[in-house]
Amino acid sequence: MNAVVLILGLAALVLVLSISVYNRLITLRNRFKNAFAQIDVQLQRRHDLIPNLVEAARAYMAHEKETLTQVTEARNQAESARQAARSNPENGNAITTLGRAESVLGGSLANFLAVSENYPDLKANESIRNLMEELSSTENRVGFARQAFNDAVMNYNTYREQIPNNIIAGFFGATFQPAQLLEIENTNARKAPAVSF
Repeated sequence: MNAVVLILGLAALVLVLSISVYNRLITLRNRFKNAFAQIDVQLQRRHDLIPNLVEAARAYMAHEKETLTQVTEARNQAESARQAARSNPENGNAITTLGRAESVLGGSLANFLAVSENYPDLKANESIRNLMEELSSTENRVGFARQAFNDAVMNYNTYREQIPNNIIAGFFGATFQPAQLLEIENTNARKAPAVSF
């Protein structure tokens, strides 16, 4: 009789522990999905600003069609990657593709800004300045949202990998796959600053 009570007690303990771990995994997974939703909002804002900026600059930069085309194409690829990641932020490949597309977009925007320095009328245009200011503000918001997302992903992955949580996560297979950090490479940050005396 004591053995039966002990076995039932252990089974109840395992069940309660399993339910607790499962619920915590769900909570952490929903947190990183919510954090991605915040990135999505800021990326959408960024992607909406870029066509306005390109169109406003087109009149001033008639000889720079290639630069404007690069920005537009990079924006379209980033928007496509954003849509794919938005539909499934748990998909590591979609998050990696989004990070790469945003890195390319960032590089083409940096090139656009460098080329625009050659056009004083462009820099003096109030609507261009406002768009650039909005874009800069949005870049900061994307950075903060990405940090929050990556923190939520790290918390989820850490909890998922701990014992006995990894056993429960493994038991449910595809439900609790590892999440992928969103890494957007800033090519300008990798360059050494030029110093001249």
